[in-house]
Amino acid sequence: MPAGLGAAWALLAAAFLAALLLHRAQARRPGGDGGGGTASGLFQDLIRYGKTKSGGGQRPAWLRRCQVPKRWFTHFYIISVLWNGFLLIELFQAKFLGAALPPWMQHLHSVFGRDLQSQNTGNEHFSALLVLLLLWLHSFRRLAECLCTSVFSNGVIHVVQYCFGLGYYIVLGTTVLWQVPINVRHGKYLSMQICWYHVVGIVVYIWASLHQHRCLVILANLRKSKSGKVVSLTHSIPFGDWFERVSCPHYFAELLIYVSMAITLGLDNVTWWFVVTYVLFNQALVAVLCHEFYQKKFTSYPKHRKAFIPFVF
Repeated sequence: MPAGLGAAWALLAAAFLAALLLHRAQARRPGGDGGGGTASGLFQDLIRYGKTKSGGGQRPAWLRRCQVPKRWFTHFYIISVLWNGFLLIELFQAKFLGAALPPWMQHLHSVFGRDLQSQNTGNEHFSALLVLLLLWLHSFRRLAECLCTSVFSNGVIHVVQYCFGLGYYIVLGTTVLWQVPINVRHGKYLSMQICWYHVVGIVVYIWASLHQHRCLVILANLRKSKSGKVVSLTHSIPFGDWFERVSCPHYFAELLIYVSMAITLGLDNVTWWFVVTYVLFNQALVAVLCHEFYQKKFTSYPKHRKAFIPFVF
């Protein structure tokens, strides 16, 4: 396991867990999320985006200058489709065509990834290839949804969040590539490399992706007429599919998608489980903020709904 890379993901997960706990602590104080001075205001501004910005209290002018439109989320998926598509092609050529990875990639891999001389099996590389494919398909679908399905309001995100998002999918795809040695051995039959965890992982991935898409369509339809024309940019209570159980089922589906990739990698990849832990706390934080927004805005909001994980959280 690339210990340094795993430690970096673990630290990132710990940072978002700390942010979640700090937010919950601030929310219980008199004055709520908006109190606590400049430091508290900056913290709330950094963890909120879109509709949840309104829950962070009055934002000073200098903070409002550090924001970009939320619809720029689309840029994240453009970067991911291009970069992870490139990694997918490179690993495919190395695995099945016997081509060598570019020298600069081999150098970075020797620093951060698995040892060049490590023992490996065809399944390790095939698993990584599958996960890169799933990641690319996920990014392509999300890009298509941003362009053709979602209806963005005038919500904003902090420029720090935007820069983080630009780099996130680059690091994510690279993390997958660095989970296997690069002394690729080819020539084994593909049918011999398909294992039960590949099948289970792909099934979970498809199941979670379908539900995420349905939930995003439900959110988009709240702002459209029956003919599909956008008629409003306001927020409404969503119903249907997993919305009957949680406020943010699309975030829960995102977590399941990453879990499906952990399964596809064979369930024993510690670094990727740190990635899953990061996604858990990151999506939990955003889900809590959205849940609080719905509860404050709508007095008739269903009381049985959890924020993130059905029946649990």
